Amino acid sequence: MDVEEKARLVIEKDVRPALQGHGGDIEMVGYDKDSSILTVRLKGACGGCPFAAETLRSQVEAVLREEIPEIEKVVRVQ
Repeated sequence: MDVEEKARLVIEKDVRPALQGHGGDIEMVGYDKDSSILTVRLKGACGGCPFAAETLRSQVEAVLREEIPEIEKVVRVQ
């Protein structure tokens, strides 16, 4: 299983339910193998939340990097 497939599974299993519990959601946009950056889109309540950057860093990125060490960083696109 490649990094992108693993990331989709972790998002579905661990990240998405937590965000949906707060009225938000997340969509994986893609993974760049060269830079090891995973790109996501925050939606719902998370999309416009002033704390979205903190949620991305402390929850989304932390969970994904713990499960998939190949991911160096998670960035958000609009």
